[in-house]
Amino acid sequence: MNEYIQISTTTNNKKDAEIIARKLVESRLAACVQITGPIKSTYLWKDVIETEEEWLCLIKTVDALYEKIENTIRDVHPYEVPEIIAVPVVKGSSDYLSWIQEVVKD
Repeated sequence: MNEYIQISTTTNNKKDAEIIARKLVESRLAACVQITGPIKSTYLWKDVIETEEEWLCLIKTVDALYEKIENTIRDVHPYEVPEIIAVPVVKGSSDYLSWIQEVVKD
């Protein structure tokens, strides 16, 4: 059985989020990418506290594809150090998880 994960990444505009989402789904690395925003992020970058508007991508996939997804995001992401964080899906609807497994190609 595959380990299901959700990966999050943020971008500074909706267009970049849509590019990432389309690339991941077209290449069958993700079954679904939800884009939400704008959100407000506050963070420390090069010793300066920044507050920016960002768009959040929530990527539904399997753990076996994490490295390919990280590399794909890095290839198209405009940030020097993009957020790419994966969390395990501990429970989920069996129908939804089966659908993820059918859609992605690992």
